[in-house]
Amino acid sequence: MHERVLRGLIFVLLAALLAAAVSGCALRTPGDSRVPDTHTVSRGETLYSIASRYGLEWRAVARRNAIGAPYTIHPGQRLRLTGPARSSPPPAPTRETAGSSRSSSSGGKASGNGGGASSAPAPDPEPEPDPPPAPRGDGQWVWPADGEVVRGFSDSASTRQGLGIGGEVGDPVRAARSGEIVYAGGGLVGYGRMIIVRHDERFLSAYGHNDRLLVEEGDTVEGGDEIARLGASGTDLPMLHFEIRVDGSPVDPASYLPDR
Repeated sequence: MHERVLRGLIFVLLAALLAAAVSGCALRTPGDSRVPDTHTVSRGETLYSIASRYGLEWRAVARRNAIGAPYTIHPGQRLRLTGPARSSPPPAPTRETAGSSRSSSSGGKASGNGGGASSAPAPDPEPEPDPPPAPRGDGQWVWPADGEVVRGFSDSASTRQGLGIGGEVGDPVRAARSGEIVYAGGGLVGYGRMIIVRHDERFLSAYGHNDRLLVEEGDTVEGGDEIARLGASGTDLPMLHFEIRVDGSPVDPASYLPDR
């Protein structure tokens, strides 16, 4: 995955959902025998998906590898899952790095420190993100379900950083805006089968408690397309948990969805 793609928003969204999972969700510790020492990043993986696979907390993995916002990782990076924390992020393999290695092994010019490999220059600092776009600016959002809102948004409660939309098991769940399915699975205890849609480099939406998923990762959807069937997994009544995130931060979906 190249730089400037996704901008780490998926990691932040899934992290918040993980932190809000129902009590009793057991996470493995780095000393658990089921956790390997390292993991090599594959294309399409996120910090969350990697941490979730091994039962770890994604922010702990980020800290262990000195990865800060926007939490971007790249295929080929070797992340440390156990042991001491890194002082700098693991390097991302590049064509230039591969070419330099070949040159060094074939007698290329050595660096001035006695022949050792030279360190790559420090990257420029990430620019400050722009403020979130104004709500209802383009009319592209649609309601993801037809039911009434049974639980409102609260930015102070980790379990309510979205809307709870009621309904019956099997009711259609729709993409609230066009985008790409970047997560579709059931790896997060407390949210059942969940879908995450990436709309652009700033916007993500999440759909939890589904009974059945109708899309797969990598699918492209339009606003209003059916992506799942409403369910009751992890809740005491059938309900869609719906979130919108801007630059990784939760916003009140009611501010973006049209009046009805």
